[in-house]
Amino acid sequence: MITRKDLMQCDLCPMETTSMPRIGDKAPDFEANTTHGPLKFSEFAKDHWVILFSHPADFTPVCTTELSEFARNADWFTQRNTKLMGESIDSIHSHVAWVQNVREKTGVYMDFPIIADIDMKVAKLYGMLHESTSATASVRAVFFIDPKGIIRLIMYYPLNVGRNMDEIKRVLEALQTVDSHNCALPVNWKKGDKVIVPPPKTLKELDARLADASVEMVDFYLAKKELA
Repeated sequence: MITRKDLMQCDLCPMETTSMPRIGDKAPDFEANTTHGPLKFSEFAKDHWVILFSHPADFTPVCTTELSEFARNADWFTQRNTKLMGESIDSIHSHVAWVQNVREKTGVYMDFPIIADIDMKVAKLYGMLHESTSATASVRAVFFIDPKGIIRLIMYYPLNVGRNMDEIKRVLEALQTVDSHNCALPVNWKKGDKVIVPPPKTLKELDARLADASVEMVDFYLAKKELA
């Protein structure tokens, strides 16, 4: 007996495959209907950092706590030239009703675009569907996309574990810091901590490093400094 799975895997009916975007890739562009109306991602994101995040479903408890927390921190992200965009495989009517329900019950207004991804186009484009978990609900993915449209960091959380907003904010500040100061960051770095300066690539740079009193030297290849 030939099953549906057999048909999907045969040469005549190949399964649809989409490679998952990776760090360093150009963020895939798309057009979608959102709670702010139709949007083209590249136009929405132009000259901004974007945090694009997915959630499994509207009117669910974990998702409500997460998107409410994004909304509470909206001004913080705006101050750092960062836009927020949500996604789930729900209709625009569900999104609008959910946003209003949360506003009525908690006073929190999720006033950022949420993609109505009924056809799963964006979920497939960004690898948000992990079929071993669910074929009809996005996992909790977070994509950090810089103003050049490059994916800089990706986080994935399972359906039953909420994200950590402190870590999302820490990562954004970390990415913006390494871009601004040409440095690296040590474990558990937080804004205000010392940064790691790049290791010397020539003997001349090594001698300059050894003579620099402003640099905290653990060894010539591991040195930290305060940011001005």
